[in-house]
Amino acid sequence: MLEDTSFAIHPGKGTNSEAVIYRSVGNLKSYSIKDNVYQFHCENGEVAIQFYTESIVRIVMNQHVMPNLKDSQTVISTPIDVVVTEELMGELFELKTNQLSLHIEKAPFRLTVKDRQGRTIVSEGKRGITYQENGRVTVFKEMDEADHFYGFGEKTGHLDKRGEKYEMWNSDVFAPHNPETDPLYESIPYFMTLRNGKAHGIFFDNTFRTVFDMKSDEDYYSFSAEGGQVDYYLMAGPSPKEVLEQYTHLTGRIPLPPKWAIGYHQSRYSYETEAEVRELAKNFIERDIPIDVIHLDIHYMNGYRVFTFDKESFPNPEKLIADLRDMGIRIVPIVDPGVKKDPEYPIYQEGIREDQFCKYIEGNIYFGEVWPGDSAFPDFTDEKVRKWWGDKHAYYTDLGVEGIWNDMNEPAVFNETKTMDLEVMHYNDGEPRTHRELHNVYGLLMGKATYEGLREQLNGKRPFLLTRAGYAGVQRYASVWTGDNRSFWEHLQMSIPMVMNLGLSGVAFTGPDVGGFAHDTNAELLTRWMQVGAFTPFFRNHSAIGTVYQEPWQFGGKYEKIMKKYIQMRYEWMPQLYSLFYQASKSGLPVMRPLLMEYPKDEKTYNLNDQFMIGDNVVIAPILAPSVTDRAVYLPEGEWVEFSTGEVYEGSKTHLVHAELKDLPIFIRKGTAIMQGSWSSNKDKETKNVTMNVYPGLDNTYRFTFYDDDGETFDYENGNYHELEIEVVSTSEQLKIDIINIEGNYIPPYEKIDVHIIGRNNEQEVFINGVKCSDNPIISLVE
Repeated sequence: MLEDTSFAIHPGKGTNSEAVIYRSVGNLKSYSIKDNVYQFHCENGEVAIQFYTESIVRIVMNQHVMPNLKDSQTVISTPIDVVVTEELMGELFELKTNQLSLHIEKAPFRLTVKDRQGRTIVSEGKRGITYQENGRVTVFKEMDEADHFYGFGEKTGHLDKRGEKYEMWNSDVFAPHNPETDPLYESIPYFMTLRNGKAHGIFFDNTFRTVFDMKSDEDYYSFSAEGGQVDYYLMAGPSPKEVLEQYTHLTGRIPLPPKWAIGYHQSRYSYETEAEVRELAKNFIERDIPIDVIHLDIHYMNGYRVFTFDKESFPNPEKLIADLRDMGIRIVPIVDPGVKKDPEYPIYQEGIREDQFCKYIEGNIYFGEVWPGDSAFPDFTDEKVRKWWGDKHAYYTDLGVEGIWNDMNEPAVFNETKTMDLEVMHYNDGEPRTHRELHNVYGLLMGKATYEGLREQLNGKRPFLLTRAGYAGVQRYASVWTGDNRSFWEHLQMSIPMVMNLGLSGVAFTGPDVGGFAHDTNAELLTRWMQVGAFTPFFRNHSAIGTVYQEPWQFGGKYEKIMKKYIQMRYEWMPQLYSLFYQASKSGLPVMRPLLMEYPKDEKTYNLNDQFMIGDNVVIAPILAPSVTDRAVYLPEGEWVEFSTGEVYEGSKTHLVHAELKDLPIFIRKGTAIMQGSWSSNKDKETKNVTMNVYPGLDNTYRFTFYDDDGETFDYENGNYHELEIEVVSTSEQLKIDIINIEGNYIPPYEKIDVHIIGRNNEQEVFINGVKCSDNPIISLVE
């Protein structure tokens, strides 16, 4: 194709001398209040303002009719009663809550939002809300020179997105993911702005193709959509954590995953036979390398037909699944949306008879080519279809499957546009819309159908769902991996800010293909990537057909030993990680965090791409380049203890740290604690011994929550969990560890927590729950 040649930069290509004409909403003509919604009638558009909480306000503009306030595919919260004071001051109209004040200029209509201290959060300046004759809508905001931008879902490049321009249009991208590769599989039209230590967020809830432009103008940024109405939510923060809590209040939080889903996953495109899968599992067991999941890619199916197994390659899938389950391993099969056009295929027959597939407005079914050849696509915008598709998963759950992997659900189609015809008309639960409008939510709604079907069928067990495509709110149903990366060091480097920005976008359960999917990995790259993977929320090694195999033993004993150590470390850290997943399910805060989330006033954290935090007190600083054994590590304020050596480092400084191939630099903030378990065997992964590692500081108080439950069912929703709120107080003379709150009636398999105190000052006396302790302190969980 010419686009793949130098023609792409032909000097005459794509030039347009005509200036873009933006039309303003004009002057305010009148306003009214109805059902706690402020409605502003302007010369060229209608604007509605609605407070969701004291800290969240929604602004909607429709240039033709009154704004539609019910038109959201993803917002699950409803507005609460908020006390709003109104004040008219000449040409300025003010709406004020306890946390926000909206200043509305009348001529022309312009909006400035300030916090309760009077600090400007966003201002439209001279541009404001605009539209073009082609239906495109755009919102401009003034950009402060101190603004830093984060989020935007799944995007390549550095952590800080200032100076970037991004498109939201779910796209299957196998070509190498470079910093300029955009868009990718996920569309999350949300971002967070950090300015001088204070944060706020904007969620642009428009499912059309949207663009966020932090690049083209020095003084303004903008977000725009090629159709629909302006509909955005402003979240006041003022901390990054509060912004994320507010955003996930709107779009939902991750369900608490089963513990096995947080373990190590092994995958390949493809393990093609039952014999190969059994041999793979046997290798893990005999080598005592922890594993929880083996994924089956498309070759397990009969001619790539979903809801089938190939009877030659997988003659007895039920026995395979049961046998591996006895070994402590789950099977997670891939399920794509494309249903093969085959009149002898029962799923296709049902879909035709019951009117389940996407159609044109004239009534003819849309067909597109994917792995099975010509295929029809379920219309997941229809509740009836979602229920049908969810019910179909009984095929898998009846075999013993508890997790599903959704792929190709952008939806990807093998044609020039890479997706479904934009003229396809979706039913949309009785309000038909084109695929041009609903493309970005197709994967989200497939995930909804799949998750709800699995939950209904698993008799109280928690399902696991992995997805490639999604929209804002995808975290309610699925974990997300970052798609078809490559076995390049640059892709290892790029994966860290990608996962951190997904976490800042509400997707706490996420990670890349460890080792790289396409291209051939090598021993050093795989080893270093496995070290990082041990601490990314989703931990899966996945490789492509035609590439070298990258199971942990493929490069010899030297490398296998190191990789085994870090996979085991994943399980040793499970008590800490599981507590953080619980926190994510409650507050939306990510497991893996950029340092700026905990240190928003420290400018050195604002674009720190090669380090990350686990929770609020652990810094991971991996080696991300070949033949490197020394790296600079920036540690924020406080004192930090290196996990493996016990060496103490001063904070607010950059240190040169040495790390041989076997080493991953991990730093724990003094004055805090982490929870650790032990690895026993694949068959018995239940944590039977829990240790609290305490790192005393001087004049520190630290609170954290340790959470546990059965790790498999939804019984925790009925109080069957164990939650401890723990306080650690360090002074020069004492170290006090107190259980300040206990909740839940779950009885864990351990009766005590061993307390290991690391780096204690000799003068510090240790007290646990007010009792002075001996050399081997414990916290008893038995009354």
